[in-house]
Amino acid sequence: AGMAARVSVLPSPRCLFDDPVHIRVAGLQPQQAVTLRASLVDESGELFQSHALYRAGSSGELDLSRSPALGGSYLGVEPMGLLWALQSKTPYKRLAKRNVLTPFCVDLEVYEGHGDMSRLLGKCTNERWFLGEGVKRISVREGRLRATLFLPPGPGPFPGLIDLYGSGGGLIEYRASLLASRGFVTLALAYVSFEDIPAMPEILELSYFEEAVNFLQKQQQVKDTGIGVLGLSKGGELALSLATFLPGIKAAVSISGSSFNSFVPLKGDGFTIPVHPYDLGRMKISDESGLVDFSDVLDDHTDPATWDCRIPVERSSAKFLFLSGLDDMNWKSDLYCRDAVQRLQQHGREVEFYSYSGAGHLLEPPYLPLCKVSIHRVLGMLVRWGGQWREHAKAQEDAWRRIQAFFWQHL
Repeated sequence: AGMAARVSVLPSPRCLFDDPVHIRVAGLQPQQAVTLRASLVDESGELFQSHALYRAGSSGELDLSRSPALGGSYLGVEPMGLLWALQSKTPYKRLAKRNVLTPFCVDLEVYEGHGDMSRLLGKCTNERWFLGEGVKRISVREGRLRATLFLPPGPGPFPGLIDLYGSGGGLIEYRASLLASRGFVTLALAYVSFEDIPAMPEILELSYFEEAVNFLQKQQQVKDTGIGVLGLSKGGELALSLATFLPGIKAAVSISGSSFNSFVPLKGDGFTIPVHPYDLGRMKISDESGLVDFSDVLDDHTDPATWDCRIPVERSSAKFLFLSGLDDMNWKSDLYCRDAVQRLQQHGREVEFYSYSGAGHLLEPPYLPLCKVSIHRVLGMLVRWGGQWREHAKAQEDAWRRIQAFFWQHL
């Protein structure tokens, strides 16, 4: 009321989190200098903000898909820059959605000038949801399973996916809920550090994951053409193991994963894959901030002494997609991806592989801002993930498109 400018989010102020939007401002003076600010408060009360300096066009309009930012959190034409550049006031916080039944609300404000932001000209709120209209969320505690099932609306049948996060553990739902909103029956599966599952299990059992595959195959809405699995970090490496040893898996995506079994032995039917040897003496801790760089702790994967820890992906008949960031500071995911891709290609297997320059370890759904450093929940240390803001944001958009296209094609 009584505001000088109108801020609009098109096509609608309500959308899914992975939807791009058009941000426009009308009612400004021709060539007027303004500052746009985005603010988001996460579920723990942490404030994330970004801002950018703009100049209105000759008609007093501003369109972020055409107008370049002249300074602030980013530069140039970045239609979604205000979102992917969000940063917490407290250092080392990662923006993640815990409760997918509520949206993240992003407040967009326009201030006069490029200075003190004392005069607010207009504002609006963009509600960004993780659960599409009609998607069902069902908690699963069947047998050993600790999981959440997301069902798209309608009878289907839909392709079925298992979604795995990394060694930080917990039951992480926001990527699975977005995939379900895009037409996949998705099972977000916990395997470490959740309820009765220990943070550092002595062994991971393949039969636990097999239970998840069987559970998913039993769902009426799931197509019977085979299951897909998607994993990040340790989850990416598990995705390769599942695709190698479980015949139900027809397509696997590894994001920033390894091609070797890491940190916990994997026990299958009559075999166990040992742990890739490592030496924590090789971790680098920066003195002043206490940040940990783990990228050198694993033994050299080209040394034949490590080869019994390899995941024998070349035995699998599944289709594979590998995604990695060249600025991953957590581990050498690009090298490990190349190792797996090489072995698959030598055996005439079909494989897709994309590595992104300037992208870090945590390749997330689009518009989630880069997290360069955060606390690893199991290790309790501040871990470096790597990544450059703009490049990482672009990589996330591209990877998300590729992941969905890959599963639609092969399932």
